[in-house]
Amino acid sequence: MGLAYQITERAHELGFDLVGIGPAHLLTGTGRYADWLANGYHGDMAYLARPDAVARRQDLSLILPGVRSVVTVGINYHSITPAPDLRADLSRGIIARYAWGDDYHDVLTARLGQLGAFIQARSSQPVAYRAYTDTGPILERALAAGAGLGFVGKNTSLIHPRLGSWLLLGELLLTLDLPPAAAILGPAAGPSQAVPDGTCGNCTRCLDSCPTGALVAPYTLDARRCISYLTIELKGPIPHKLRPLIGNHVFGCDICQEVCPWNRRYARPTTEAAFQPRPGFTSPRLLDLMALDGEVFRRIAARTPVKRARRRGLLRNVAVALGNWGDPVAVPVLAGALRDPEPLIRGHAAWALGRIATPEACHSLEQASITETDEYVRDELRLASLALKE
Repeated sequence: MGLAYQITERAHELGFDLVGIGPAHLLTGTGRYADWLANGYHGDMAYLARPDAVARRQDLSLILPGVRSVVTVGINYHSITPAPDLRADLSRGIIARYAWGDDYHDVLTARLGQLGAFIQARSSQPVAYRAYTDTGPILERALAAGAGLGFVGKNTSLIHPRLGSWLLLGELLLTLDLPPAAAILGPAAGPSQAVPDGTCGNCTRCLDSCPTGALVAPYTLDARRCISYLTIELKGPIPHKLRPLIGNHVFGCDICQEVCPWNRRYARPTTEAAFQPRPGFTSPRLLDLMALDGEVFRRIAARTPVKRARRRGLLRNVAVALGNWGDPVAVPVLAGALRDPEPLIRGHAAWALGRIATPEACHSLEQASITETDEYVRDELRLASLALKE
């Protein structure tokens, strides 16, 4: 057996559903990426536009000198929600599916390390490698598409014609020449059958369904309007005009994948134990989340992607969701949030109380206005009070 075949077999043994091999020098998508940055679609994610990071995306040898090949892997994380429609009950928050289980960074990075060590042991020459999974300056989807793992859809996700887009990607850069090998499905992907051609055709369901209009054109995402960006990557206040459009999303968004015909027809539940839903992560009660203190947050978010938002970011999102729910039952917990040590949480709690607008909510806003000293929060209190008078 050739080394490329052995790598594929070992990747499947490690639990990867897809594995493909491609050359390191044939990079596509760099021009589109430059245009995306020039339009400011990356928002506050300044690290994406750093000159050194842009250069590395164009030339992988700046990451690993002597790189010759890239092994790209994919793993299915799709979990079936126990509820028929998570958006029907506004008293509960929505967490993106990829965050229901263990942190994929930990899972994939460890397995890529095992795959790299396997290659070093089996190679007849010294091999250096670098492993990445959404952690470095690499055009992951372009590499995955080039290695045959699927095609990039209009929702900007990588879509495999037999598995859909519920995929987590990882890359192994190697200083080793390997023959290109189109992606091969692992045993967990199901029985072998003909793979249909991959294309979005005339479908625009993802663009039509995005609540915030983040998909400004086919294959083009304005992150500044994306619910995932707003609830995870954005560290400051969520723009007022976008808050009502977020609904009850508190960490990420799956809408553009849920409506995709490829997923509706071909997606199947993952068999990976690490990505099975943790209790309470599929549809947590907003009132419970708003009451989280630092210690409890650290405990429940440990080893999950949710920790990336930190407590202040998650509770900021929860406050917005409570405001969109609009039920007066949320007033006491929001009033308590006006005394939170984090200004970001206090400011968004003020907005939510202004949306609910009961006498009790108004009283809480008035009392907070007397004692609040942070200028940002004072502005939020003032805007909430003005909204009550309209």
